[in-house]
Amino acid sequence: MATVRAAITQTTWTGDKDSMLDKHEQFARDAAAEGAQVICFQELFYGPYFGITQDKKYYRYAEPADGPIVQRFAALAKELGLVSILPIYEEQQTGIYYNTAVVVDADGTVLGKYRKHHIPHVEKFWEKFYFRPGNLGYPVFDTAVGKVGTYICYDRHFPEGWRELGLAGAHMVFNPNATKPGLSNRLWEIEGPAAAVANGYFVLQPNRVGSEDNEYGDEAVNFYGTSQVIDPRGNFVGDLGSGDSEEVLIRDLDLDMVQQMRDDWQFYRDRRPDSYTQITQP
Repeated sequence: MATVRAAITQTTWTGDKDSMLDKHEQFARDAAAEGAQVICFQELFYGPYFGITQDKKYYRYAEPADGPIVQRFAALAKELGLVSILPIYEEQQTGIYYNTAVVVDADGTVLGKYRKHHIPHVEKFWEKFYFRPGNLGYPVFDTAVGKVGTYICYDRHFPEGWRELGLAGAHMVFNPNATKPGLSNRLWEIEGPAAAVANGYFVLQPNRVGSEDNEYGDEAVNFYGTSQVIDPRGNFVGDLGSGDSEEVLIRDLDLDMVQQMRDDWQFYRDRRPDSYTQITQP
């Protein structure tokens, strides 16, 4: 197939949306200058991680999937020739909101979107206050860098969606996150590699980093960064991202590994969907 240079980014909340948008535009420009062909930002990239609290004011961060932010970054994608995955707060209509990743091709074409399916509602992750569950399935998009899927943060705990993306032909899956210390630490280490191996594709996981105490004061959590890129054999591609600092990770993906892994391990051949009687039961 080809070698694709991919970028994922991690940062913390600056305190205002405009500077976050400018920061991420510069991330894209810097990545493109280093030869990146595809980039993915962190979950809800232009705002704070507002799931920390339940406050109606954060509804104002939502906008349509063809709104000003997506239009701005689609134009940038075209300028830079950079496939872009944009994790936004989507407003379908007033009062109907989704946690969404919009996929833009290298020519600026908006190919479509994925809406986060699995919505947590636990301490400092009050997401059911903000989002409906996704309803668009698990799309895989034909892009200039290959077949791209997306899966968002808490989704990663559910292997069924990872498999759906593999069955749809994904070569790489981007999984933007806002993940903090606690019960998730060990899961962060194993879930991405497990998904990559089980499905034979690259997994790329940007995560927020640092404390957003400029927004939440004593209620703020400390996101642990350590964004990671994982190959189809479950190995990290390069070092993990910083645990405390802003960073743009740029990694080369040897897409031939996708075919090699699937040839060596015939997991798709040996699946037994006829026997999985409980998986689709409510």
